Amino acid sequence: MADVGRDERSLRRFLHGLPGVDQVGLERRAATLATRSIKKESKLQAIDMAVSMIDLTTLEGADTPGKVASLCAQARRPDPDYPEVPSVAAVCVYPDLARVAAERLAGSGVNIAAVATAFPAGRSSREVKLADTALAVENGATEIDMVIDRGAFLTGRYGEVYEEIVAVKEACGSAHLKVILETGELAGYDDVRRASWLALLAGADVIKTSTGKISPAATLPVVQVMLLAVRDWHRVTGELRGVKAAGGIRATKDAIRHLVAVNEVAGPEWLDPDLFRFGASSLLNDLLRQRRAQLEGHYSGSEYIGSA
Repeated sequence: MADVGRDERSLRRFLHGLPGVDQVGLERRAATLATRSIKKESKLQAIDMAVSMIDLTTLEGADTPGKVASLCAQARRPDPDYPEVPSVAAVCVYPDLARVAAERLAGSGVNIAAVATAFPAGRSSREVKLADTALAVENGATEIDMVIDRGAFLTGRYGEVYEEIVAVKEACGSAHLKVILETGELAGYDDVRRASWLALLAGADVIKTSTGKISPAATLPVVQVMLLAVRDWHRVTGELRGVKAAGGIRATKDAIRHLVAVNEVAGPEWLDPDLFRFGASSLLNDLLRQRRAQLEGHYSGSEYIGSA
């Protein structure tokens, strides 16, 4: 995409030159995907795949080192009774707790994700946002989840949003950058497409739907728009970028619908934890319950799962 200028005028011309989203067609396809079912023998494989794509998350003001340590234990061995269940993709915490996660997850292969840039509102100076990012990286974060300035985006200050993502990307060093669009605050699917492309142009490794703090969060139509963006980016540049669906995905059936969408909209290459993630705190427990039901023929009490 070297031919796209990074100044305000060039960005506006490019982003408003993108094809408009066919809302009726998009939502019809999402409804069709939502009716798909998979065979029993494939369901276990899909559940394990979904588990391996989870960013196990705690983002509460009352978070403590003990709570993060417990979450990390669950991330490493989601179901102690079934050690073949894969580890999750990452544990996601606030920057000041990233060091606890890094210590607990050392050698596990589980990534340490930290939210940054004045999450979730993003209402602060760039200096504070970069300091927030630097703190997370210094504490051991291997992934940074940043939020875009929606106020700047919605008022058409695309250059400002672009420059901030570029600056945060630089502050990340070797850590991967996930850029949160907070799609529930955008005006429609066309804005989701523009925000996706703007983030990709600025260097996002992954584009993420939401902070999980507002509703609506991740919806199947929105995730489709973002999957189309990374698919088209790959076709133009040859680079593989990812998507993270965060917020509101709590049930196994919803996770499987998203995996079907990933396969059919972007392609099977994206069925990989490096390229597709679920930002979820409650989804894991339902996946494990459904997995046990597949193996044991009955549902287990949720209080017995993930208590390593």
